[in-house]
Order: sequence, then structure tokens, then C-alpha cells
Amino acid sequence: MAKMKKISILLFVCPLAISFSLIPGMWNFSFSQDIHFSQFNNIPLVINPALTGAFNGDQRIAINYKDQWKNVGSPYRTYAFSADMGFMKKRWKKNYLGAGLLMYKDVAGTASLGTTQASLSISSFISLGDKNKISAGLQGGFVQRTLKDVGQSWDSQYDPSKAEGWNSDLAANEPVTSFSNLGFGDFTGGVQWSFSTSDATLSSNDRKSINAGISFHHVNRPAQKFYETASIDKLYSRITAHAGALIGIKNYHISVNPLFLFSKQGAAREVNLGTMIRYTIKEESKYTKIFKETAVSLGGYLRAGDAFIPALLLEYANYAAGISYDVNTSNLRDATKGNGGFEISLKYTNPNPFKGIKGSVRFL
Repeated sequence: MAKMKKISILLFVCPLAISFSLIPGMWNFSFSQDIHFSQFNNIPLVINPALTGAFNGDQRIAINYKDQWKNVGSPYRTYAFSADMGFMKKRWKKNYLGAGLLMYKDVAGTASLGTTQASLSISSFISLGDKNKISAGLQGGFVQRTLKDVGQSWDSQYDPSKAEGWNSDLAANEPVTSFSNLGFGDFTGGVQWSFSTSDATLSSNDRKSINAGISFHHVNRPAQKFYETASIDKLYSRITAHAGALIGIKNYHISVNPLFLFSKQGAAREVNLGTMIRYTIKEESKYTKIFKETAVSLGGYLRAGDAFIPALLLEYANYAAGISYDVNTSNLRDATKGNGGFEISLKYTNPNPFKGIKGSVRFL
């Protein structure tokens, strides 16, 4: 047991060291941006590996799908699958480990720029008393990128005599129009703090949970090169800060769930603010007389300078389903006519997360 606890501390210290070693040069980035989901609270393994195993339960499986900018050329589609678990909880009592798997595929634009990634993550949770926990996580995996080399249009193929303004019979006059697949390893580190209290009574609904974390993605800054004669550039590193809370309104079935996310990758910045209002319903089964809790959350997010995102989340026992829609508010709205992206999330947690586990944490 002592040896395992040493491993837990090592897993905590390593990501912390990696994270702070990046700070002096974290603004010196180049090349490319990552995928993003509007329901960022429902895809924790994309946000921070320290969130691996950070939930009320033992096992969690999630599926996410996003369809964006269908009105502007070819749509951007992103599919994700994640599964994570916490273990050593019974043996260590207050401390435990987490392990997870993340896979996603993203296809973007008329060139069908594709990104497929599979990553494993591991985390360590250390208790700081009955209400506070800190966690750290490492994530590593393999990424493959593809770029379609047919059906592209180039400046030299512009033909005003054509109604569409493009003539595929004209020479591209480009040094390279054929691209190779690109593969590389990718690594991420992160840390998180969480605070949680339990309800004073079964019906008081005065539980409070708060968390905040920071993560550093593409620690190794992998090289990016789609064709042989291209100069080698490196993938942007990315820093992400996130926070959330679930605050119960005492003696009511209502909770307030504010959320925040900031991400910077190269010149690109993303700021998300949002609040969900959660109403919990208790229904008694007609046959088993066992209470099956149900919750409905309604609210929205604002992605600064880009979109307003109304969202709905339904929870029933072990299951949860979320739906949201990006309403574009940027200058691109003239082309999109306000349309943005449709997104859904599905999640299964075992055991029933409504039952709660004392001292557990979750990403909100």
C-alpha cells in the first residue's frame, strides 16, 4: 500500500512540474488550432486530464457529436468517445487513481482536413481534508491528420467565364497539390482543485461543489508537415483554464451551475461563460417503489465574439443527454444567417450519480 501511495504522489507531481515548466514560453506558439465543443463540461477528458475519474461514480462513458457551419461550404463535424473510471477508492479511502480513454475524429472544410486521435490518461486524487481535493493528470496518445488532395480550387483556376468562377481544367500552377498523411505523438498535463460539501439532510438540497483547473496541451509541440518540400513547423501549444460550481438552493429542488472556460492557442483565444439552472425531480417507481431521480437543466453559454449557445440537459438515474445549438453572433453571421453548430452529448455513469459518494468530485 505504501508503494502504491508513492506512485499516486508521483503521478500528481509529474504533471504539475510539466505545467509550470511551460509557463515562461507558453506564448511562443505556431501552427494550427484544436477542436472544441460548446458543451465543454460534458467532454472533460478533452479539457484536462486531471478530470479523469472526477465524477460521482466508478465508471463513466460519454459520446459527443458536433455539426458546425453547415450553411457555409462544407460542414465541420466532430465525433468523440470517452470512458474513464476511478479505482483504489475502497483501499485508500480518501485518495484514489483515475484512468481513461479518449478517441475523437474531426473533419473540417472542403479540403476534408481530418484529425483522428486516440489517447490514454491517468490521474491521481489527493484529499486535503473532508471537503477539498487536488488532482493531477497526464494524457498521451497518437494523432493522424489527413488532407484531401482532389477537388481543391486554386487562384490560377479562377475563370470569370464560368458561373461558379472556377475551372478545374485549368492548371493549378502550385508546387504541391498532393499531400501525405501526418502522424505524431501528443502529450498533455493538467492539475485541478475541487471543493465539495454534502447535503445536510436528504431533502435540504444545500450541497455545494466548486472546482477549478489548468491544463497544458501539446507539451511536446509535435512537428507538422503535409508534404516533403514544406518547411517543418510545430503544433501550437495550448493553455486551458476552467472553473465550475453546483450550488444548491436550500429547501428547493433548484441548483445553479455556473461554468467558465478560457483557452489560448497561438493567436486564437476562446472565452466561454455560461449558467445552467438545474431542477431535480423525484419520481417513485410504480412497481419497485424505488425512487428514480430525474433532473432537468436549462440555460446557455456565451462564447465571446462568436456565438450564443442555448443548452438543455436531461438526467435520469445513470443516464444524461445534452443538446445545444450555436447561434452565430460574429461577423460571419452574414454568411451563416445566424446558424452555427448543433451538438449532442450522451453519458452513462455507474453507479447512479444521484446517490452521491462522500468525498467524490466531478467536473461541472
